[in-house]
Amino acid sequence: MVETMFEMPLEPAGVPRGRAMLERADWAARAFASYDSATVQRIVEAAAAAGAARAHEFAEWAVRETGYGVAEHKLIKNLACSTGIAERYRASDYIDVVIDSDSKIVSVPRPAGVVLALTPSTNPVATVYFKILLALLTRNAVVISPHPYAKQVCAEAARTMAAAAVAAGAPDGCIQVVDEPSIPLINALMTDTRTDVILATGGSPMVRAAYRSGNPAIGVGPGNVPVLVDSSADITAAAQRIVESKAFDNSILCTNESVLIVEESAAAALITALTRAGAHVLTDDERDKVRDLVFPEGHFDPQWVGKDATVIASAAGVRVNPRTKILVAPFDLVVPEEPLAHEKLCPVLGLVRVPTAARGIDAAAAVLRIAGQGHSAAIHSTNPQTIMAFSAAVRVLRVAVNVGNSLGSSGLETNLAPSMTIGTGFFGRSAVGENLEPKHLINWTRVAYNSDASVRMADMSGINPWRVPQGAVPAYPRASNEDQTITAHTPVSVRADGPPDELRDEIRRLIIEELNAIVRG
Repeated sequence: MVETMFEMPLEPAGVPRGRAMLERADWAARAFASYDSATVQRIVEAAAAAGAARAHEFAEWAVRETGYGVAEHKLIKNLACSTGIAERYRASDYIDVVIDSDSKIVSVPRPAGVVLALTPSTNPVATVYFKILLALLTRNAVVISPHPYAKQVCAEAARTMAAAAVAAGAPDGCIQVVDEPSIPLINALMTDTRTDVILATGGSPMVRAAYRSGNPAIGVGPGNVPVLVDSSADITAAAQRIVESKAFDNSILCTNESVLIVEESAAAALITALTRAGAHVLTDDERDKVRDLVFPEGHFDPQWVGKDATVIASAAGVRVNPRTKILVAPFDLVVPEEPLAHEKLCPVLGLVRVPTAARGIDAAAAVLRIAGQGHSAAIHSTNPQTIMAFSAAVRVLRVAVNVGNSLGSSGLETNLAPSMTIGTGFFGRSAVGENLEPKHLINWTRVAYNSDASVRMADMSGINPWRVPQGAVPAYPRASNEDQTITAHTPVSVRADGPPDELRDEIRRLIIEELNAIVRG
């Protein structure tokens, strides 16, 4: 009987490759953490420009691959999450040391390290762009794990940015993407100790799994956005904004309006204005047909995610104008048993009438008790007391006023941070209550001097602990027989003033450690 020297359990297909990606990302993150701000800015600009150059192509590709949404709307998101993000944070600094002489505290920004970014099928490319740029802005390495329904377009989008970033001087391996996502592979990536933080954007089960992984995670809860229109609102403008928002990318942004609540005295005028703006207000019989189609046995059917309003109407046997943008479905009570009171990632909007604005606020709170706490809500009103009462009553962390909520709460048509990841805070069981932005991917080391006035603080002005990379950017060392298809880049020259051999020394150190581990084994 022949005994093997080592007996190691076989891991599911793809998992060893995933672990190799994390090892490579860990190496890249440690190299990237020493880069100076000018070099990082150059890398960010290059990656953003590369993404923007293919934004239209990827928008059409995402619709083909997933069957969700509208290409022209995805183009808007792709541009907003590439060059838009670079422009938004161009003047922000997540790298340089901050000196507070009065408090005698020096704050040193520290990257998280390796970011595992889980991305959804509904906003695939925009979320890939967004999370990559947030990682680059803060000198983190990122591994993208796309939803299986959008894996091809996401992989190409990630590689496009990776090639541009490395050509601009980023460490090889700072952006990687999983080609064939699977549950065992994602679980392995989430639980690996080399993963420093997980950014989870997607369904609730995946987000909960990220929080259970044992690694730090930033996840978001589902939306179920109530929108209140009171009697003081500009009815025509409100109707136009709501229709355009609900129709945007066929409602696949989690910030899309789910239940429209209107004060009775404004209801007739609003319904007329909605119709003129492109909505079809369903009769009771038509509503029942659409509800039975979209919510068979009371549960949302995902086959209608991101489908056109006319497609849904036709499937339900409802005749509508071929230019119809959304379907408005009136119902009476906001109760959990009413399917139309739940989130709808398709252009079907519930409608409830209330006698007063105060009752409308109660109805909005009820919508959020069903689902969507912590997420977002919207109001169309010119009454500041009503706006404040609404904002204080609904258990959400962003309220969009007189703007479509799809682009309002996501920060594209308001001054909130533009984001594809909407933190739901304590209300929604999330670690973050803001729109995700670069500041959430760094920690700060505080260098705190003795507060006694007699103890002098040293002058640290002009001291920079980071360096400008010099010479060729080295590729991550890999075995000669390893499959090179993850990503491979030719080293490029980068102007620098710092020591030229630091990264090569780091590579050499890693190889020696691996050899020593083999010998000890």
